[in-house]
Amino acid sequence: MIIYETVIGLEVHAELKTQSKIFCSCSTAFGAEPNTQTCPVCAGFPGTLPLLNEKVVELAIKTGLALHCEIPPISKFDRKNYFYPDSPKAYQISQFDMPVCKKGYLDIDVNGSKQRIGITRAHIEEDAGKLVHQGDITTTPFSLVDLNRCGIPLLEIVSEPDMRSSAEARAYMEKLRSVLLFAGVSDCKMEEGSLRCDANISVRPAGQKEFGTRIEIKNLNSFRALERAVEYEVKRQIEALEDGEELVQETRTWDEDKQITRSMRSKEEAHDYRYFPEPDLPPISISRERIEEIKARMPEMPEQAQMRLVRDYGLPEYDAAILTLSPETLVFFDDCLSRYPDAKVISNWMMGELSRLLNQSNQDISNCKIKPDDLVQMLRLIEDGTISGKMGKAVFEEMFADGKSPAIIIKEKGLVQISDEGSLLPVIEGIIQANPKVVEDYKNGKDKAVGFFVGQIMKSTRGQANPAMVNKLLKEKLDSL
Repeated sequence: MIIYETVIGLEVHAELKTQSKIFCSCSTAFGAEPNTQTCPVCAGFPGTLPLLNEKVVELAIKTGLALHCEIPPISKFDRKNYFYPDSPKAYQISQFDMPVCKKGYLDIDVNGSKQRIGITRAHIEEDAGKLVHQGDITTTPFSLVDLNRCGIPLLEIVSEPDMRSSAEARAYMEKLRSVLLFAGVSDCKMEEGSLRCDANISVRPAGQKEFGTRIEIKNLNSFRALERAVEYEVKRQIEALEDGEELVQETRTWDEDKQITRSMRSKEEAHDYRYFPEPDLPPISISRERIEEIKARMPEMPEQAQMRLVRDYGLPEYDAAILTLSPETLVFFDDCLSRYPDAKVISNWMMGELSRLLNQSNQDISNCKIKPDDLVQMLRLIEDGTISGKMGKAVFEEMFADGKSPAIIIKEKGLVQISDEGSLLPVIEGIIQANPKVVEDYKNGKDKAVGFFVGQIMKSTRGQANPAMVNKLLKEKLDSL
């Protein structure tokens, strides 16, 4: 039986966070009515000239620094010639042989196994328009063209074919998104298309040096879609080879509804885009002083933040990785930590209850109603015995739903924990007297007896009894019988 190895490389398109387009002053705001954010330049009218947005180059350099890339002193723009309905000029201004960033890397961690993924290049280019299909992409009778996206500045980040599984591909994309967010170069809103990727996938017999036939899957815009598309495509290719079929180089699309990839067009030969230097834009000159100035303004990056959380606060590496997936998550944690000293307790609540509620409601932490001060207040109420940890979870859900402070919710719901011996003893004594058989079980060494009594006491007090106090008083009473 042949054992196959998967080979994956990703081409990621990140929309750079600028207010105006790359070569004109049209807005980059998302969600406008079709064809309302265009001008003769981005619509490709003959005779118009591009003017480079300097902010685009700065953001590209920041990305290169964050990805450990070389930043050459000279880069240039090229024309990538191809015809497609959403490209009004019939060419795209991009970069070919002299990109702004090259030879970088990104470290990922999959199930405790660390791996370095090489980055071939990161180059600046303009986005094309958008085709609005009237139905499914492969069967639509016609499509409409929206040019609002034409000229949006992109950075295409091309990895080496260093990934060997769908899990590694997903980890790479998640880590890359985190880096771009911390660097402040893109909002990375995959649902809006500002971060999307093409996956190049092939399989080969284990040990073989030559790559197999490469299949490209276009425009994957979620981590889940990327992971499932890779898994499906690998299985499809292996089954085809096992059946004696010859794979052909092609471009495929991911069908989210059917969870399959489908052929879009054959690509037996590499496209000849007839690149040539863009005649209307001079080369970009980047001085060492300019690079150092941008480097000095770089914010803390995810790997630096992870090291800080592990080194200074003793958090496990897993916790540190989760807390640095986005700048907002790290800011929330750091804000809590400035008010409450136990980093692990904060981390547990953020990775547990907060993460669960955010996922259920499809929210981001940046628009969450719970603020760091609210979480800290609740943790202090648990710490001083006002409420139990179990009550805390109920209070937390109320805080998440309506944004009220924990103190107000506790008062409204009457959730104060009973920690007074004088209040608990009569309840404990009454339950012991009502269950003589269970008392006998306890005396005979049956551990379940204690659990039964605790459950009955908590039920009688509507969950408000202090569990530690209940266990202490119950054991004293039972041992005295």
